[in-house]
Amino acid sequence: MLIDSSPNRRQALNQLCVGFGGLALSSMLHRPKALADHDGMKVAARIPARAKRIIFLFMHGGPSHIDLFDPKPQLDRDDGKKLPFDGSRVTFADRGSLMRSPWKFRNCGKSGIPMSELWQHLPKVADDLCMVHSVCETNVAHGGACMKLHTGDEAQLRPSAGSWISYGLGSANENLPTFLTICPTSLHGGVNNFGSAFLPARHAGVSLGTPGYPNAAARDATFEYLSNKRLNLAQQKLQLNLLRQLQKEHQKSDNEQAEIDARIESFELAFRMQTAAPEAMNLNEESAATRELYGLDDPDTANFGRECLLARRFAERDVRFIQVSHANTLPFNNEQWDQHTHLKKGHEINVKQIDKPITGLLTDLKQRGLLEDTLVLWGGEFGRTPTVQVGNAAPGRDHHPEGFTMWMAGGGVKPGFRYGKTDEYGYYAIENRCTIHDLHATLLHIMGLDHTRLTYHHSGRDYRLTDVYGEVAKDILT
Repeated sequence: MLIDSSPNRRQALNQLCVGFGGLALSSMLHRPKALADHDGMKVAARIPARAKRIIFLFMHGGPSHIDLFDPKPQLDRDDGKKLPFDGSRVTFADRGSLMRSPWKFRNCGKSGIPMSELWQHLPKVADDLCMVHSVCETNVAHGGACMKLHTGDEAQLRPSAGSWISYGLGSANENLPTFLTICPTSLHGGVNNFGSAFLPARHAGVSLGTPGYPNAAARDATFEYLSNKRLNLAQQKLQLNLLRQLQKEHQKSDNEQAEIDARIESFELAFRMQTAAPEAMNLNEESAATRELYGLDDPDTANFGRECLLARRFAERDVRFIQVSHANTLPFNNEQWDQHTHLKKGHEINVKQIDKPITGLLTDLKQRGLLEDTLVLWGGEFGRTPTVQVGNAAPGRDHHPEGFTMWMAGGGVKPGFRYGKTDEYGYYAIENRCTIHDLHATLLHIMGLDHTRLTYHHSGRDYRLTDVYGEVAKDILT
């Protein structure tokens, strides 16, 4: 009986690898070691965490900072005049003279956080908010700006922030997704805004509600294909066991194996979600007082209120990253916050829809002791110009990425605090500029991840959410 003692391809290559060059080649060829290195890098990236989860309240379209949170007396005085300095070289639409805010401002809470009179409920929780008035450097167009805000890159396909957090920290509840997006929109990046790109597929955001534009009503939002009408749970369990057995018997290359593992893990998660998800989404368990707190009894606030209440329920169940999107279509405009025209009417409708639900969410989280380890982030992909957009009968404002406001609450940020500053017209961020890379670095830091060390090797280089940029805004941290 002849015994074939010749080495296989991998053994031959390993035997041929001599010297430093050979050692490097051996390392590259030995993919399992590379995978182990990824796990090691994730561990090395861990730092003390201030929060366990993030709820991102995404205002798709670009809310106007100078009409909501950043009052500008100089803008009021110079209404109708020309901007006294050079504006952006790249603009989305034609811009005219300065336009004052239609709303008055007042200082709210003991901390004196400024808010326009549009906000009727949010002032109650003003002392919990950490305002960041100097966010900047997104794209001037919705598509690029949304991609930059969500993934750190405005052009190339990159993993979203939620995917990086899932990759870096893993799941805290094996029966629910680590990254969940409620009623996402399909425009301006669509699924790429919550996709995992080159990270393993299990780190992609799972949508609750079909991605669409305008949003489907939140009351109808559900996970697609959550139930299996053909097979019961026992039969599905047999299928999963068979998949695992076939996987062991038919080993593929290391790259293919990682993809197969991720796909099987997604099947197993879907199996477990059949029991866990319906319970998490059952709002009938909530009291009448809680439902009223979120505005579920009011047609104007019920839709977004339901999204916020679902976010709280998933936060209780340790979903690490929860995105809630506000982007219904208005009858006179294309996007919810994108008031190129009808600024006054549009922002009045928008704020009314979210004001009570957001206040209810922060109040509820605080009452339940969840705000201490939950970071709530509010904002859109950019702000609005202090100048009027030319050519519209009803005044509106253009896209504005040079300086705008986002705010945070809970999760290790200073309450009742204002960080950063725009100029006297709200045009440029001039103090403590916070780029999107800085924002992402700060979010990762709060979640216990060092943005410079959380990397993934792909296409010959190590990638990270912040690329080669980003500084943590340490002044906002407790």
